[in-house]
Amino acid sequence: MAASGNGDAVLVLEDVIAGYGGLTVLNGTSLRAARGAITTIIGPNGAGKSTVFKTVFGLLPVRAGRILFEGCEVTNLGPRKLLELGISYVPQGRNIFPELSVRHNLELGATAAGAGIDIAARIESVMDRFPMLRQRAAAQASTLSGGQQKLLEIARSLLLDPKLMLIDEPSIGLSPRLVQETFAILRDLRSKGMSILMVEQNAKRALEISDFGVIIELGRTRMTGEARAILADPDVGQLFLGGGLTAEIA
Repeated sequence: MAASGNGDAVLVLEDVIAGYGGLTVLNGTSLRAARGAITTIIGPNGAGKSTVFKTVFGLLPVRAGRILFEGCEVTNLGPRKLLELGISYVPQGRNIFPELSVRHNLELGATAAGAGIDIAARIESVMDRFPMLRQRAAAQASTLSGGQQKLLEIARSLLLDPKLMLIDEPSIGLSPRLVQETFAILRDLRSKGMSILMVEQNAKRALEISDFGVIIELGRTRMTGEARAILADPDVGQLFLGGGLTAEIA
C-alpha cells in the first residue's frame, strides 16, 4: 500500500477484517484519515466502502485488526461511545424522522450529547449555519427536498460537535446544483478544522474537493495518496473515474 504522505491521522485502520455473518467483506483493510482534511474512499460497487464506515462506527464487529481514533484504540466500541469521543456518522440514503418537524429531528439528534451541554444553543448554532433549517423549523421533515433532507442530516450530526465526520454517499439522488452545495458545506467544515472521511459514488467530483484519496477493491486498500495525484493517474482514471456526473434531480 502506498503511503498517504500524512503523518497526522485522526483515524487509522490497521489490517481490519470484518463482514456480515459468514461473509467477509473487509480483507485486511488499512487506511488513514488525515486530521483537518477531507479524505475520500472510492472503489467499485461491492468493494467494501460502506462496510468500512459500519465497522468503524461499531455497527459491524471487527474480527481481526484494529481501529485507532486520536491515537487510542476504539476497536469494537459501540456507536454511543464513539459519538461521545467525537465521531459522527451520516449514513447513505435518507435517515430522518419524516413525520416529525425539522426542529424535533434536531432535538432527537442531540439526545446523545453529554451532561451539561446546552442543546438549545447547539440547535441555534446549526440553524445559524443553515438558515433554511430555521425557515423550515416547524415543517415536517418529509416536506423537505432531497437536498434539504441531506442538509438536515449533516446539521444533526454537527450538534455533537464532532472531531471526525463519516459521510456515506452524500450526492445520491441530488441534482448537480445540490451536489455542489453539499460539497461546499463539506469544504466549509474542513476550513473550520473538521476532519471528514467520505465515501462517494461520484469519485471524480469528490476527489476534486478532497485532500487525500483511498482506493478500495475487494475489501483491500489498493492505493492511498493525495487526491490530485490520484486524479492525475491515468490507470486510476480508466478504472475508477470514468463517466460524468450521475446525480439525479431531487
